[in-house]
Amino acid sequence: MSAYCCPLCQQPLTRQGNSLSCDTGHQFDYAKEGYINLLPVQYKKSKQPGDNQDMVQARRRFLSAGHYQFLRQALAERVAALHQSETGVIDMGCGEGYYTHELANQLEHRGQVYGIDIAKPAVRYGAKRYSNCEFAVASSKQIPLSAGSASVVTSVFAPIFAEESARLLTPQGYLVVASPGPKHLAELKEIIYNEVREHQQLDTPTGFTRSAEQLLSRTLTLTGEQARDLALMTPFAWKFSVEQLAQLAARAEFKVQPSFTSANFRRYPDERPCPFYRTYP
Repeated sequence: MSAYCCPLCQQPLTRQGNSLSCDTGHQFDYAKEGYINLLPVQYKKSKQPGDNQDMVQARRRFLSAGHYQFLRQALAERVAALHQSETGVIDMGCGEGYYTHELANQLEHRGQVYGIDIAKPAVRYGAKRYSNCEFAVASSKQIPLSAGSASVVTSVFAPIFAEESARLLTPQGYLVVASPGPKHLAELKEIIYNEVREHQQLDTPTGFTRSAEQLLSRTLTLTGEQARDLALMTPFAWKFSVEQLAQLAARAEFKVQPSFTSANFRRYPDERPCPFYRTYP
């Protein structure tokens, strides 16, 4: 029996060959790339939810160049230190699996690493490239994995769903979050905003207590094309005009300082999660 549960009836899923099925009779097939799609069509709010293909490709090019390697390494080392080997690790909003893959490398087979994202193009790429992780298309609001299946849940620039994270974690498990630091990418924001405001500290999620925090920062010298890719992979990509993106890409170089807050939040041990995921409106 796998750790997955059916997104339609919440019963445990069992793997048989290249499929997962529950006792109710629902069946889900693994794609040829190796991922499983557990996002029923009735749960989608759009035809292709999540990041579009252009954003996925821009992020893939930028991350593949190693610009955020310092964050990936620090995050993976922190998770490895917190992980309990008899359980798994869940990367919520995993994208193309850039961080997920390094988590699996650091754990060295001490438990399964799951990458979950609502964007099929991103998950397809991650599954095709990284065979040491288990990838699934699903919403982070209701992840089709059993309660207590992970000692660590990670969220790297992804929405945080505290109740769902607590359900997935073992008692006193950890939610590890990477979020923008106060001056994260201020140089990019100056192009599109008249007034650049600092990012605020992430609030402690309900049901958790903050146990550690670290600020990570680097100064990067990018080509114009790399700077354009960085802009396209950020949440404020939609604020850039076509002309602004073209001007950015035409620059000989662009200096920018990414900064990240990496925080550990420990789950309250007296919280008792339900057996399967909760249904959200």
